[in-house]
Amino acid sequence: MQILNCCDLSKTYANGENTVHALRNITASFEQGEFCAVRGPSGSGKSTLLHILSGLEYPTSGKVYYQGEDLFAYNDNQLSILRRRRFGFVFQAYNLVQELTAYENILLPVLLDKRNPDEKYIAMLIELLGIEDRLHHLPNALSGGQQQRIAIARALANRPSILFADEPTGNLDGTTGKEVLSLLKYVGKEMGVTLILVTHDLNIAEQAERIITLEDGSITFDSCRQEV
Repeated sequence: MQILNCCDLSKTYANGENTVHALRNITASFEQGEFCAVRGPSGSGKSTLLHILSGLEYPTSGKVYYQGEDLFAYNDNQLSILRRRRFGFVFQAYNLVQELTAYENILLPVLLDKRNPDEKYIAMLIELLGIEDRLHHLPNALSGGQQQRIAIARALANRPSILFADEPTGNLDGTTGKEVLSLLKYVGKEMGVTLILVTHDLNIAEQAERIITLEDGSITFDSCRQEV
């Protein structure tokens, strides 16, 4: 079942007297539960695409549809609520709140939504990610891999239907990066979450069911469609 699609997405930036074309007429769709890696060299537009697909950034032109609804027909408040409830985010820099414990960071999206946490579900996430003994630590007392596991738990706390990951292993050593990637794949399958992951690393991209390659803001390859 298709959960997210975009049509003719373009994004341009003014750079002095020049115009930078970050994205050029991108059209793609994503199925519920699939794991898709978006790869390409630095400056290819992959992070821009992720930000627009997730509603963090507006396109210059084109549309994004989540479950058939135009993402950018929502006002800013509605879009913020949708992102918090239906999308999860994992970033290279973890983006944990330094003044909160690991457990408080995990609960943050739920509390921001003014809801009571599903303690049984949160406990399942914590066990799944192997972070039971780190819950009362502040982020600066955790290793990079532990921080990223906390960030993944936080991203999943609201039971999102899509998990967006932007270079989630970029700050980790090779072994820890493989562990985090395996966890992302596992929780995605276990929970039926669509995983859209941005990476410049072909070895990481090859772990996905589907690879989209961007170059100069355009899709040059989609493994679901072969050569574009």
